[in-house]
Amino acid sequence: MSSAGSADLDPADDPADDPAADPALDADLDTDLDADLALALSLADAADAVTLPRFRAVDLRVERKPDRTPVTDADTACEDRLRAVLATHRPDDDVLGEERGGDLGAGRVWVIDPIDGTKNFSRGIPVWATLIALVQDGRPVVGAVSAPALGRRWWAAAGRGAHTSDPARGVDAAPLAVSAIGTLEDAYASTTDLEYWRTIDRQEQWLALTRACWETRAFGDFWHHCLVAEGVLDVAVEPAANTWDLAAAQVLVEEAGGRLTDLAGVARPDGGDSLTTNGLLHDAALEIVRR
Repeated sequence: MSSAGSADLDPADDPADDPAADPALDADLDTDLDADLALALSLADAADAVTLPRFRAVDLRVERKPDRTPVTDADTACEDRLRAVLATHRPDDDVLGEERGGDLGAGRVWVIDPIDGTKNFSRGIPVWATLIALVQDGRPVVGAVSAPALGRRWWAAAGRGAHTSDPARGVDAAPLAVSAIGTLEDAYASTTDLEYWRTIDRQEQWLALTRACWETRAFGDFWHHCLVAEGVLDVAVEPAANTWDLAAAQVLVEEAGGRLTDLAGVARPDGGDSLTTNGLLHDAALEIVRR
């Protein structure tokens, strides 16, 4: 899929032939934030061109990493492609990716999760996305979330607001805003997996939050952060998360008017867990799930 704000790939070119030679990326992209956002959206186009053809492919290869989480051939191919593009267009920037590693140091770091929701991807469930972020000195300043099997994309840059596209509804680049729900008793909350709360002996914290809220679900992964940014969900809690899970979501939610912190209350993508809210509910929710 191609989103507003991104350059369109020429259909005559096969993006798999040369990962660093997309017509979509041939523009003179300098290092200001608008150019970085344009690059992130073009990277999302490049990612979609790799991942979507492999979704529900009969020959999809799925392996287990040492931490027992799944990885597919699409995960590694997507990250390799994005790294090749960045090596050409941002050769001085660092890269941190789920599959190939890296560090979140000082300066400019592109953070990539090639497929967030690999379990869904591997089972043919369309709720998965590529997450792309630019982190400047530890702070996410650009984020793009592309979910091509859903036909959806979300993006944001610091000071530029947050936006989404939804072609099925005729939405090209709609601004995002979090909800105005002001009390937990009226709030809709989400997590990823109740069982994980039990394994870290913190199940009672999540259950306490569910009792305080109007309704709860387990939308999980990128999906519930994007739903908070859209204003249709109010609280999302991750008892465990990596930098590549949160960097794009943080700038998206913040630019939509919300907050994303770790469970100690610090606004950072590398704290190991997260609380995402519309901002109004953050302190009340954090009081319950704080570590």
